[in-house]
Amino acid sequence: MAAELVEAKNMVMSFHVSDLQMLLGYVSLSKSGLKPELMAQALQLVQFDCSPEVFKKIKALNETRFAKKGPEAVASAPGNLPVQSRSPELPFIPSYDHGASGSRTSLSPNFDYPSLYGKHVNGLSRIPPKVMSKSEVCLVKLPFYDVVDELLKPTELVAQNSEKLQDSPCVFNSRDLHPGVKFVQVVLRICYTDISSPQEDQYPPNIAVKVNHNYCSVPGYYPSNKPGVKPKRPCRPINLTNLMYLSSVSNRVTVTWQLWQELLMKHPELCKTLVKEKLRLDPDSEIATTGVRVSLIYPLVKMCLTVPCRAETCAPLQCFDAVFYLQMNEKKPTWMCPVCDKAAQYDQRIIDGLLSKILTECKDSDEIEFLVDGSWRPIKPGPDVVDLTLDSSSSSSSSSKEEERPPQKRLCYEKELLSAC
Repeated sequence: MAAELVEAKNMVMSFHVSDLQMLLGYVSLSKSGLKPELMAQALQLVQFDCSPEVFKKIKALNETRFAKKGPEAVASAPGNLPVQSRSPELPFIPSYDHGASGSRTSLSPNFDYPSLYGKHVNGLSRIPPKVMSKSEVCLVKLPFYDVVDELLKPTELVAQNSEKLQDSPCVFNSRDLHPGVKFVQVVLRICYTDISSPQEDQYPPNIAVKVNHNYCSVPGYYPSNKPGVKPKRPCRPINLTNLMYLSSVSNRVTVTWQLWQELLMKHPELCKTLVKEKLRLDPDSEIATTGVRVSLIYPLVKMCLTVPCRAETCAPLQCFDAVFYLQMNEKKPTWMCPVCDKAAQYDQRIIDGLLSKILTECKDSDEIEFLVDGSWRPIKPGPDVVDLTLDSSSSSSSSSKEEERPPQKRLCYEKELLSAC
């Protein structure tokens, strides 16, 4: 595949403006601009989205350009160099049949598309998606749709990195011909990965769907006139029909979404560096801090921390629980840090990776102490004080107490006030 990429790049770099415009128009990209801009756009297409159809189109344009110069020019063309390795043919397997008659084939979702189309897809390192079997996840049946075929099996949206917005590309094609069927729809359905019951369509936050480099319309939110009420969004199957390629051309669908876990965990080493900075010796101070104690109990609910969280602007190392914090601010949004009583906005919160690691390792202690070097140690509860005084010594102690007791004061009366009765 690397040899074919190099071959395609060499052919594209020798193209004229008209050839570049024909190539970009073939994949529905913009054809306007100067030659350097068109060349950069075409090279980016080869690097990140060089499907077999695109490679075939590049080779056809290259052969057409050199055809008028004779066989010698064609033989010396950049695209006609000997190449030892060729990409394998696209594998096809029988797809899941939904009760309809006739044999149908679709692209196997288990095929390694990154090795076929390059190491990177859409500029990201492609992680093989987790293809879920039919028995694992089940969608509710739609009353107004007759399912003819399943082009791509349920595939889990896997985060590629720690960015908030994620991309998940997939490729499929179908060459099926059904007698009597004049019109079909291709729809995309997204749901939770819950296997306990059939799932309804649900969209992830900030969803965007791109089909063959063109954005597809997604149902928006219903406006709400009531203050404080979150607007609702109808989650329906997304129609991709008008953006699909027919015949043998592969279709590429890219789903962009926002991570459910918006609170990204901060690396333990970064948290350890923060602890060292907090405990660093100040030459202007006469008092040296050798350690800081941090409680593993959330004081508001008297329970152990589950998701240790704090704001980036908070000075204390003490964390609060993110779950209870969000629940409280959902009812009464104040967004104040329960530790230092300062503003802790929603976008400023982070998960302490070091304290999360400590919670998994320290099960028998409710408090720890951070040391100057960034290490930590558990604080064991002190032993209870027990009175070990014997009963036999009670008599001697009582007699000694009587001896030590001061004498009782005598009452004195003045003679003039003494009663004569």
